Amino acid sequence: MYQQIIDNIKPEMEKVIDFTTKKLGGFRTGRASPALVENIQVDCFGQVMPISQLGSISVPSPRQLSIQPWDVTYLPMIEKAILNEASGLSPAIVGESIVINLPQMSEELRKEIIKAVSQVNDDAKRTIRKYRDEAWGEIQDKTREGLIREDDKFKGKDKLQEMVDSYNKKIDELIDRKKKEIEG
Repeated sequence: MYQQIIDNIKPEMEKVIDFTTKKLGGFRTGRASPALVENIQVDCFGQVMPISQLGSISVPSPRQLSIQPWDVTYLPMIEKAILNEASGLSPAIVGESIVINLPQMSEELRKEIIKAVSQVNDDAKRTIRKYRDEAWGEIQDKTREGLIREDDKFKGKDKLQEMVDSYNKKIDELIDRKKKEIEG
């Protein structure tokens, strides 16, 4: 019975890992990456869509992004969205595309980004703990109702903690990898 409770929260914990991965992809490192802009929301004629649905994003050089919209009328709207949502990026319309040259990262900027990455780490682990606490509460409730034996309750607690430790380790690996990318 406790295994079923643990299995039920596993997809939620996977979502935390997926969300953390996407969130970390949006942080600037020393190199250009489409992830910096692909999820920026653009208001196009009353409809809001991510840049990735409005055109192709390429990386012509290590510190440059190029966005070629499917329709050139999107150019000013994409430029405005990038200026509003991506601090530190300066898009320029060049012909029928938008070019973003990424400046060299200062030490101060690196520290700010690492601080933001640490916040993502804290948020992810807090969410994992929340799911653990919910599952543990459910296991305790089922024990009080007589549906789970007392010894199984503690086996469930141990299994739950093993799973939490495993997901926390995955989060730590993602965070450490991103910090190394940022530090160069």
